Amino acid sequence: MVPTDIGLPAGTTRFPPDRETLGGGNADIYFDRGRRILRAEGLNPRVVLEFFARQRGILCGIEEATGLLRQLPSPQVTVTALSDGDWFDPGEVVMRISGPYLEFGLYETALLGMLSSQTGWATAAAACVAAASPVPVVSFGARHVHPLVSARMEYAAVGGGCVGCATPAGAALAGVAPTGTLPHALVLSMGDTLHAAEAFDRHLPGDVQRIVLVDTYADEAEESVRVADAIGSRLHGVRLDTPSELGGVTVELVERVRRRLDGAGHQHVKIFVSGGFGPERIERMRAAGAPVDGFGVGSAISAAPPIEFTADIKEVDAAPVAKRGRVPGRTASPRLREINLHP
Repeated sequence: MVPTDIGLPAGTTRFPPDRETLGGGNADIYFDRGRRILRAEGLNPRVVLEFFARQRGILCGIEEATGLLRQLPSPQVTVTALSDGDWFDPGEVVMRISGPYLEFGLYETALLGMLSSQTGWATAAAACVAAASPVPVVSFGARHVHPLVSARMEYAAVGGGCVGCATPAGAALAGVAPTGTLPHALVLSMGDTLHAAEAFDRHLPGDVQRIVLVDTYADEAEESVRVADAIGSRLHGVRLDTPSELGGVTVELVERVRRRLDGAGHQHVKIFVSGGFGPERIERMRAAGAPVDGFGVGSAISAAPPIEFTADIKEVDAAPVAKRGRVPGRTASPRLREINLHP
């Protein structure tokens, strides 16, 4: 489970809402029209709004949603919810907002988007983590999404069980250290894998794990031994990211690299793999007994479809209501916990 906002200064959040969201600029227009009509009619009913999805998933987005709701000035608005990292069942209420409708109704679009996107990413991450268990998974998918949302994606990936993520912004949200190796760009710029690895070892602080890409110029097994011979005990691991044009990372490749490293006396060097891994491919790798020590996963998490959430008003001025096809009144939701919006 990812960290909560507990411990932050009172009234602050790790997810401060942007001006466009606070102003309703990214809300469906009919919410603004409905708000203007209610104001013109002199109406502001007290409602209960429930959020749920129709499939099982691992929840994420609650921290950001409550960060938005904390900006509301009215103490009359209350929230109960599950927590980021909680599994939920189809139809289970994950968040309930109660209060005068005009205080928060404009934000329904944004709240649904936060929950839907982040829960989709977290659930996809959880599938990769389950397939890899007990081998750790790191999120490498920031390059596949817009930079304005990449940190949210990585926060969600950690919420789904990834042990780390690649970007400093995502790592800061998730409360972990950013994870990475060295880029192909560095190896190509320096003209040799070993030269790049030695520069990496020479210039970066000791708390940065020495994990070196070994697929840029030559055979991965040969490059692994070459780097391990030079860096010795400081080398934490090698990373295989062999492109599909050369067959990608296979069980046979991982086994060959492991044999060569062990034969050269480098049993301590771990093998990390990346490049097109998702749950099915991870499962095949694990079932074959490939000696993998960590998986880097990109688009299997970052390109995951959102889990669609719905928001229903279930009470108006204490009277049970519902749209056709739904059950009027509050849904039994014993797992919801109260969230203090105004500490």
